[in-house]
Amino acid sequence: MTKLYTKDDLIIKAREIAHMIANTEQVEIFKAAEAKINENQMVREKIESLKALQKQAVNFEHLGKERGVKVIESKIEQIENEINEVPVVQQFKMTQMDVNELLQLVSNTIANHVTNEIVESTGGDVLRGETGSYVENKSGSCS
Repeated sequence: MTKLYTKDDLIIKAREIAHMIANTEQVEIFKAAEAKINENQMVREKIESLKALQKQAVNFEHLGKERGVKVIESKIEQIENEINEVPVVQQFKMTQMDVNELLQLVSNTIANHVTNEIVESTGGDVLRGETGSYVENKSGSCS
């Protein structure tokens, strides 16, 4: 008989996996890149300017000042482009993508294995993704 797990069992394992992911090379590189951004005064100042402009844009939007919103949005785009050209920001974004890919890989692996185990445990067809009950009942009998 197969052991049944509880939600609490799964949460414990999920926390273990989270701990493992947080201690991967990808996450270490991400943390170092993030620290470099925080150490870069020019980037910090541009981010602060960006935040102030975003607040201003929200206020203009609230007041219905569309022309002002467009001017602010243009300034926001310019600052975003300047920030994105900074090498430490580019490195940070690359490491962020690496961590996201790792999380997506783990998530997809879990989802695929759960699906396959369900199909296999019901005597289904893994290649077609059909459970056993579906295979048994698709062969033309109308009830």
